[in-house]
Amino acid sequence: MPSSDLPVLVIATRNPGKAREFQQLLQDLPFRILSLEDVGVDIEVEETGDTFAENASLKAKQYHAASGELTLADDSGIEVDALDGAPGVYSARYLRPGQTDEEGRNHLLAQMVGVPGWKRQARYIAVIAIVGDRTRTRPQLFEGSCKGAIAHGPIGDGGFGYDPIFWLGAERKTMAELSAQEKDAVSHRGRAVRKAAEYLQSIA
Repeated sequence: MPSSDLPVLVIATRNPGKAREFQQLLQDLPFRILSLEDVGVDIEVEETGDTFAENASLKAKQYHAASGELTLADDSGIEVDALDGAPGVYSARYLRPGQTDEEGRNHLLAQMVGVPGWKRQARYIAVIAIVGDRTRTRPQLFEGSCKGAIAHGPIGDGGFGYDPIFWLGAERKTMAELSAQEKDAVSHRGRAVRKAAEYLQSIA
């Protein structure tokens, strides 16, 4: 159990999959890692930005203002070449606001019907923003990306979001077939978090 004497870092997400990944990736840092619920923050920040960086910054700044604690927020999604970069920042609401993971995947697959394998390239992108008194309230941004392709149907039971249809050529698996440790090593979020962790270590 982390010491109560450690500085607090709030992870500003209500997505349980993301929360688990962040807890795993940041567990060795000298911070008490808390959720929005842990610090009594129940506001919802609307993602009105045009980029992942804008949305991550919006969330980090507003959740920091509400909690008073050092706050980490992210925005992430999938960009598909054949769809001119869609769904991008709309990944979590590609079909509709509040869509389930399965609805999002099925809608994306429906847009890709007839697209041959060699034209199904895609990338996952994550941008992390950290805001707090230690950052002088200016967002510190960290980006990670992961290249892959859209499979023709879901494979694997792990992960969340678009993971079951995100094919990784080097691993010859979808993201949903990887163990948590394997995913952390190659994922967009894992890469962004490792950069953020170096910064957090420097200000702890």
